[in-house]
Amino acid sequence: MGMLAKIRRMYFRDKVPLREIARQTGLSRNTLRHWLRQSEMREPAYPRRTVPSILDPYKEQLATWLRTDSHRPKRDRRTAKVLFHLLQAQGYPGGYARVAIFVRQWREAGGAAPARKAFIPLRFAPGEAFQFDWSCEYAVIGGIRRRLEAAHIKLAHSRAFLVVAYPLQTHEMLFDAHARAFKAFGGVPRRGIYDNMKTAVDKIGRGKERTVNARFQAMTGHYLFEPEFCNRAAGWEKGVVEKNVQDRRRQLWANANARHWPSLEALNDWLASECRAAWMDMRHPDCPDLTLLSVLEDEQPHLMPNPHPFDGYIEQPVRVSATALIHYQRSRYSVPAELAHQVISLRVYPWELVLVAEGEEVARHRRCFERYQTVYDWQHYVGVLQRKPGALRNGAPFTEMPERLRTLQRYLLRQEGGDRIMAQVLAAVVSEGLEPVLVAVELALESGNISGDHVLNVLARLQSPLPPKTPVETSLTLSEEPLANVQRYDHLRSPVPAEVNHVE
Repeated sequence: MGMLAKIRRMYFRDKVPLREIARQTGLSRNTLRHWLRQSEMREPAYPRRTVPSILDPYKEQLATWLRTDSHRPKRDRRTAKVLFHLLQAQGYPGGYARVAIFVRQWREAGGAAPARKAFIPLRFAPGEAFQFDWSCEYAVIGGIRRRLEAAHIKLAHSRAFLVVAYPLQTHEMLFDAHARAFKAFGGVPRRGIYDNMKTAVDKIGRGKERTVNARFQAMTGHYLFEPEFCNRAAGWEKGVVEKNVQDRRRQLWANANARHWPSLEALNDWLASECRAAWMDMRHPDCPDLTLLSVLEDEQPHLMPNPHPFDGYIEQPVRVSATALIHYQRSRYSVPAELAHQVISLRVYPWELVLVAEGEEVARHRRCFERYQTVYDWQHYVGVLQRKPGALRNGAPFTEMPERLRTLQRYLLRQEGGDRIMAQVLAAVVSEGLEPVLVAVELALESGNISGDHVLNVLARLQSPLPPKTPVETSLTLSEEPLANVQRYDHLRSPVPAEVNHVE
């Protein structure tokens, strides 16, 4: 554009001949005539040069992936970096920048660019607030692709965050996520910002009016922070954690989906370690010279002390069936058979179920999230065996006994009345404890004398206390200590004199 302005000044203002202008600029006179004949000064437009790109052989495949993703929900669409790794697996030798430019141009040309809005930046004081949100993710656990609910907790000042995966979005999961986060952060902020999730808000009123769930209020009262709920459809009010959901989906979950996890606990351990590693690597958006960890260390003195974890269980009454089982979420769990046909309390924890009767814990089971499963504790049915020893042969709970007891059972059931004898051995578990009975059974099996009486005899000897050694009190004192002299007993070895016959 500057060259065109210079030519016009030389020709129209300074009256320089066209040949001299061509000599000075190095342009042909035909080109100069073409520009000078334009009625308005316009920037010359040249056809765009087409340069072969290393991405050309892969553009069709990349466009196919993008068209496929356009029919998926936004949160399930693959990022440019994920597509770049997929192209590398197909032999693409180029860099990431070419792929990112193509993806951006394709989305903008296809109208896939998100609507851009304006927002007000927020700033929080140290220890002032944290933000909480849920997201739906997927991972392969135990060889099965499962849907997971991920809890995201992020400090609004230092931007330190924690991600925990759960099977459900329920109260006990919510309480457990807060306990883990406050322990990881080293304290509790003074305010918590939430959306209007059902586990916290029972009813939404006008404006900021909310009917808060009673158990959620109990949790906030335990940790002493004040809950604050966003307006409807105003996710920007907790934009710090909203962005964290997107960032972790692109980073953490992209790596988590590429691996198979043996259990949910293993996945959560990995997520916790990755979050802490990110604190040391990520830069704070407001202070690029500082990492999240260094800002968190400055924020920790401003946090409230972290108390002991909130006992976050949900309690409900359940009825015990005739087979000493209770039903919860389409699975069954055993309780002591003495409580059959009674109504007891079930306390639901994230990973455990606790059964309580008359204020006392009577059973505890690991929670099963699969449907139509039955979880037994064989000791709950020992009392019934005293009346029905025949049930020992096919009793479903007794298939879960320790192997030593199973071995003893196989020996005893070959004998007549062996089921009754085995029931007596199992009754000793209730009175003496499981570990002593297992030791007695192991000693009996090693001796080869396998019988119920032998097991009970060994158990009695193991449990019998040694007689106490008490000193003998006496007022007598020895003036001379006795010496060990075995020679005085030699006369006992002499021949016995013939017996005198007194009867004549």
